[in-house]
Amino acid sequence: MRRPKLAAEALYWRLTGRKARARNRLRACLEQGPNAYRDWIALVERRPEMVAKAAQDWPEWPVRPRLSVILYQAPGESSADIERRLASLEAQTYGEWELVLAQSREAMPTRPPVVPRLTLVPGRTDNPAKALIQGIECATGDYVLPLAADTLLAPDALYHLARAVVANPDAGVFYGDEDRINRKGLRSHPWFKPRWNPDLFLAHDYLSAACLIRREDALAMPPIHPALSAAGLYAMLIHMTAQTEVVHVPRVIAHRQNAGLHDPDALAARAAAVAHHVAPLGASTRIGAFGTVAVDWPMPEMQPLVSIIIPTRDHVRLLRKCVTGVLNATRYRNIEILIIDNGSAEAETLDYFARVSGNPRVRVIRDDRPFNWSALNNLGAREARGEYLCLLNNDIEITDENWLSTMVRQVVRPGVGAVGAKLLYPDGTIQHAGVVIGLGKAAGHAHRFQPNAEPGYFARAHVPHRVSAVTGACMLVSKALFRQVGGLDEDGFAVAFNDVDLCLKLQAAGYHNIYEPRAVLVHHESKSRARDTHSTQVERYQRELALLQERWGTATYADPLHHPALDPTSETYRIAL
Repeated sequence: MRRPKLAAEALYWRLTGRKARARNRLRACLEQGPNAYRDWIALVERRPEMVAKAAQDWPEWPVRPRLSVILYQAPGESSADIERRLASLEAQTYGEWELVLAQSREAMPTRPPVVPRLTLVPGRTDNPAKALIQGIECATGDYVLPLAADTLLAPDALYHLARAVVANPDAGVFYGDEDRINRKGLRSHPWFKPRWNPDLFLAHDYLSAACLIRREDALAMPPIHPALSAAGLYAMLIHMTAQTEVVHVPRVIAHRQNAGLHDPDALAARAAAVAHHVAPLGASTRIGAFGTVAVDWPMPEMQPLVSIIIPTRDHVRLLRKCVTGVLNATRYRNIEILIIDNGSAEAETLDYFARVSGNPRVRVIRDDRPFNWSALNNLGAREARGEYLCLLNNDIEITDENWLSTMVRQVVRPGVGAVGAKLLYPDGTIQHAGVVIGLGKAAGHAHRFQPNAEPGYFARAHVPHRVSAVTGACMLVSKALFRQVGGLDEDGFAVAFNDVDLCLKLQAAGYHNIYEPRAVLVHHESKSRARDTHSTQVERYQRELALLQERWGTATYADPLHHPALDPTSETYRIAL
């Protein structure tokens, strides 16, 4: 009722058959207002109570790690900015910490801070990487926290980080969530971060604002290359996180004053740090979408054969568009197409099969059993000659000639299980950007209905990263791994959740699944079969849902892609209230 025009538009588009457009209008009606985060802070955070609890809690710990906060007074930083950072330190509840102050050559003297211990780094430097190293060397704490220039610490930040250290003594890096804060102290734009995700970190630095690093690990790092000095901490973290356990602390510990500003120089420095890290692996980098870094992993010299499996029953116009796109609009050429015909009867379809079978790269395999998506794809996998299998729905439209090349670059990497593409609805909104386990006590598509031209939730839909699952509408996986985990479960998941089950089996076997947004395709979703909510499908769907919940515990699953502060019923990354 607050948005009657949008509600009326949603009804109109639903009645005229534009279901995706109707859902987008309905989603706009239900979006949270600007006060949602303030409501969450009041309802969930209860910081005064937490600060009081922390003050009583930490003195009773058997071990109290000493933390060294490194503050660099950069060239041009105002005394007011320094004062705000010092004030956030002086308000800390946890008491076992020190301040290590490094200064640039032109830094003005600051008033003596009221802190447990102050160490002034000898000498001055305008090189932030050098200041970081000197600060680590001068620190006396077990862990160091380099505080970014635009960052204020929440009063319970050091308490939560120290608590995580006590609980995870083998970990070397700890990080928390963050938000933005204005000069009046009003907080907004919370960034509830996922658990450690190395592919996401190469695309988007989500640690450096306020992270805790074990000092002995930092001292053991090789010297920061002079060319990377503008992103020294990020370069150090890329190297360090590849060798140690990384722990996410699901608390808002940092308030950023300039987090919304895009700095091209900082982005270029991050890209250089990533390039330095991935170059020995044969990869290259470039600037990605919305202030991110894109890594182009190498293609094997001998391109592997990919068997593209397309189950279908009639709907020849959809199928023809899909197959024509694969054959004529796909740059990756070492492919074969296996069309699994599940009882097509229309003359136009059978005529098309007869003609397309004349292409040496296309085979049509007949299977007249009742529709079972898992069984059809398992049949295709058994008949496939390729080293890799690409499961592809017949209602996929090829719009990006590099889609398969981009996915192959990911799937050949060591340790990778399944790779999924970004799928769009015909109206340009996102249909699939990775699958989050536990949404709706089952599984859901992350960022569904987000316009593809918008950054969305911290550009997550636009960068490659590890996910729990990807959709089988377009999935690439090694045939050997597919067989190793038993393929698709055609007895338990004939239609729904078979792709989720497969990905979770791959994950349980020690492989990680990758969402690759630079492979972009259009999905005319479920054009060729009834929806799961149709009266003829409900009983079967409920049975498959119950099996998913029993086998994988999805009713209470904590997906590392998600966050406990995000709504577990929403695919649009809204705050849980």
